[in-house]
Amino acid sequence: MRSYVLFSLLMAPALAFANNCEVNVSAGDSMSFNVRSIDVPKSCKEFTVNFAHTGTASKAGMGHNWVLAKTSDVTDVAKAGMEAGIDKNYLPENDARVLAFTPLLGGGEKASVKFNPSIMKDGEAYSFFCSFAFHSFMMRGTVKLVD
Repeated sequence: MRSYVLFSLLMAPALAFANNCEVNVSAGDSMSFNVRSIDVPKSCKEFTVNFAHTGTASKAGMGHNWVLAKTSDVTDVAKAGMEAGIDKNYLPENDARVLAFTPLLGGGEKASVKFNPSIMKDGEAYSFFCSFAFHSFMMRGTVKLVD
C-alpha cells in the first residue's frame, strides 16, 4: 500500500503535465463556445482539441466546428468558407491560413483535432472560431502559446 501511495505521488506531476496538452471544448445551440481562451504549452509535442456539439440541431441547421487560425486571418477565412459551403465544412480547401480544424458537427457529435504547437509563433495572435455560415462573428476565442 505504501509503495502505491508513493508511486501515485511521484506520478501526479507527470499526469498533470500530460493533461496540459489537451483541452475539451463544446458548443451548443446557443452559438457560443464553453471556453473563451486556450493556452497551448510550447513544451507539448502535440496538442489535442476534443470538440463536442452539445446541442440538438442538425449539422445543416446549426452545425459547429473548431478552427484555429491567426487572428488577422479569421475574417478572410470565414468569408472564403462561405463560398466553400457546408460540404467542405465552410472552410476553403487546402488553405494554409487554416492551421487546424475539426469537421462540422451536428448535435450530439464529437471530433478531435491534433496539431503541433510549433505551427504557432511567439508574438502572433491566434483565434479559434466556428466557420459555419455567420457563426464566426459570435463564436470566437483566443489561443495563446505559453511557456
